[in-house]
Amino acid sequence: MGKPFFLFVLMTILLCSSCKRENQANTQKKLTSFVDPFIGTGGHGHTYPGATSPFGMVQPSPDNGTAGWDWCSGYHITDSIISGFGQLHLSGTGIGDLADLLLMPTNEKVDLSLFGKPRDSLPYTSKFSHINEIASPGFYSVELDDPNTKVELTANEYVAFHKYSYHEENEPSFVLDLGYAVNWDAPTESAISLENETRLVGYRHSSGWAKNQKVSFVVDSSEPIVDHIFVADGKVLESGDNIEGTKTGGQFFFKKNSSKSVELKIAVSSVSIDNAKANMEQYGSSNGFESVLTETENQWEKLLSKIKVETPQDSLKTIFYTALYHTQIAPVLFSDVNGAFRLQNDSIFQAKNWKAYSTLSLWDTFRAENPLLNIIQPERVNDIIKSMLAYYDEQGRLPVWTLYGNETNTMTGNHGVSVIAEAYLKGIQDYDVEKAYEAVKTTMMDDIRGLDLYQKNGYIPFDLMDESVTISLEFAYNDWCVAQMAKALGKNEDYAYFMNRSNAYKHLFDPETGFMRGKSVDGKSWNEPFDPKFSSHREHTDYTEGNAWQHSWFVLHDVPGFIDLHGGNDAFTTKLEQLFTETSEISGDNISADISGLVGQYAHGNEPSHHIAYIFNKANAPWKTQYWVRKILDSQYSTQPDGLSGNEDCGQMSAWYVFSALGFYPMNPASGQYELGSPLFEKATITISDTKNFVVSAGNTSATNKYIQTVKLNGKSLQRTYITHNELMAGGTLEFEMGPNPNKNWGI
Repeated sequence: MGKPFFLFVLMTILLCSSCKRENQANTQKKLTSFVDPFIGTGGHGHTYPGATSPFGMVQPSPDNGTAGWDWCSGYHITDSIISGFGQLHLSGTGIGDLADLLLMPTNEKVDLSLFGKPRDSLPYTSKFSHINEIASPGFYSVELDDPNTKVELTANEYVAFHKYSYHEENEPSFVLDLGYAVNWDAPTESAISLENETRLVGYRHSSGWAKNQKVSFVVDSSEPIVDHIFVADGKVLESGDNIEGTKTGGQFFFKKNSSKSVELKIAVSSVSIDNAKANMEQYGSSNGFESVLTETENQWEKLLSKIKVETPQDSLKTIFYTALYHTQIAPVLFSDVNGAFRLQNDSIFQAKNWKAYSTLSLWDTFRAENPLLNIIQPERVNDIIKSMLAYYDEQGRLPVWTLYGNETNTMTGNHGVSVIAEAYLKGIQDYDVEKAYEAVKTTMMDDIRGLDLYQKNGYIPFDLMDESVTISLEFAYNDWCVAQMAKALGKNEDYAYFMNRSNAYKHLFDPETGFMRGKSVDGKSWNEPFDPKFSSHREHTDYTEGNAWQHSWFVLHDVPGFIDLHGGNDAFTTKLEQLFTETSEISGDNISADISGLVGQYAHGNEPSHHIAYIFNKANAPWKTQYWVRKILDSQYSTQPDGLSGNEDCGQMSAWYVFSALGFYPMNPASGQYELGSPLFEKATITISDTKNFVVSAGNTSATNKYIQTVKLNGKSLQRTYITHNELMAGGTLEFEMGPNPNKNWGI
């Protein structure tokens, strides 16, 4: 062997050894390291980058102080100013609220009379650079330029933890501004008391999206507060240990040179200051910031490990695990350590041996977020349903969109019905089943929010109510869900009644245009003039946050009947494919900003489109599902801050990605079926229990090899385009073989 060749072989061996070590290092890399909380903070994602534990009660995060739609979470990546750090935040919604209990470190005395003013007048804001920001599951850090202070945030289930490192100790202090509010929110009453040299207590009541929000709090400091100044409604009080008013606040000073670092702990309660103290006592760790951070990071790692994906592309892991992270933020814990929580009528409900949850964005999450929780968080789903039944007890119907215990009545349909029916039908039943059925039936027999018109006419006439088409179609699906639960419980008369009502969609289909259209109360005439691309946001429209192209496909429960209305599979698939290939302009003077992520007229940035690509499976064209699902996966998600094409909406936008990247999706959640699509990963392992896994493999999958060639379930050839929930939860293997060209014989 010649010397040059020997050196070549040696270098090759060393290089391969190095690659092997690198690959081993990658496989051992923590899954939390792939999560980027800044994804969704740009564009219209409306996520926040701050710290939270899985489904935690508190979400300490930076607030820019800018009003506007893209600051619904309090923060947007385009901003360069921080006004402070609120303790409560919404993940990816389209309406701004919360950001309660704003804290901000500073190192100089500020003009408290300016509290409660717009951002440009606030005396404590700071510039910052995104270069000096860090975010990971359970952690956020930033260097503030103006007070020259480093802020670090973490949280456990009940308590937010702040750490301030003062680089200059002129007057180390922090401000608490209870008058600070975002968008729709406004304080109605607040108070602060300096209980002792290390503890502040108080409350903030407000009205906004949540009309009766009451937050009690405790702030504990690691360093003594040696001086303080209070302010109430613009009036500064130099003395006294208590303050009350509409907009209250204060500045709290530490001894100079006593410590360069101060830790604050903030516990909250919807019930009382005493309950906030109890939450603090049990979860306000005495071991300090770092121990809490480690514990929360471990919780996130354990949760993310429920789904392990294998791919050589780290960018795909970043998108996937960030998506999985976003699906485990909401709903949020709402009951205190003693089980108590406040309802919107100010009554206090007591959860016994279970935990209550709020932030229920059901119009969004019933589609994929709740189905995902049914797989990887079934125990928590039982508690979510018990929470919904508590809200039912208080208001006589299931929740539509619950925020901090308040019914906001935001969005259309009654999808608390869908969520409960789906969970029950999938075997998640650790709650009062008869009461749950009573709740879903009673909700759909109500006469509000269009149900009176729906029951009288069999649909909602456009000349009697806006958004009539969308609401009618969603009620029809809700009815079908009630029917399936009734059938399973042996309530045959109810089953027949609600199944008949679920045919409401047939009234609205116009065979001449191929669209679902607004029909008048006479039962004969359509809403004219008609433009399927026309959008008017929430008023003078037949469709919710969309147009006829996007809302004409919501027939989840009777796809064969829906296809028949179009004249069969060929006509149906031709029309459906036109949705994706049509030009993307939207017409109208009041176009909904929610219409985003356009592929043709398909709008992935809003939830009504999320099931549509999977309908091809039901029309004997599964290769078209594979093509368009992969197109959406590739074009609508990225590793950038604008990597979500629309509002995250409490996990739904990300849940679509989690399911679709794995290769299946709950097109009709309550059916118990998952439609197969185009898996991204060579292998994915879903932990079902301590003893069971469901393994999905996709041989040869790549950007080119997007089409299914064959599928095996537990080693046996699978010719249908779906798997069932029972098959998934039993554990086993789902094996795809992928290729560059469609196999038009599979799944037919």
